[in-house]
Amino acid sequence: MKKQVCGSGNIALASHNEGSYAHYFSRINELEDNEEIIYMTNKGERRYKVCESKIIKETDLSILRETEENIITLITCVKGQDENRLCVIGKEE
Repeated sequence: MKKQVCGSGNIALASHNEGSYAHYFSRINELEDNEEIIYMTNKGERRYKVCESKIIKETDLSILRETEENIITLITCVKGQDENRLCVIGKEE
């Protein structure tokens, strides 16, 4: 039986991709459409498929919107572009 990780909607996670001890997204730029993202917590796991990757402005909060479907939004900086962020979105399988 699949454990409930959390309610439905948009799970948004942000991390560094280099230059810090906490650079969990060091290979995020290598993710391609339909690749699997596994989100694990002590309550269980969810599996997502990458459906979109895009560069957004650091001030663009629209990616944090509430959604009806279960998605995961991964956000990190873009090297040499302080005003931009790389955003990878996955839909739950």
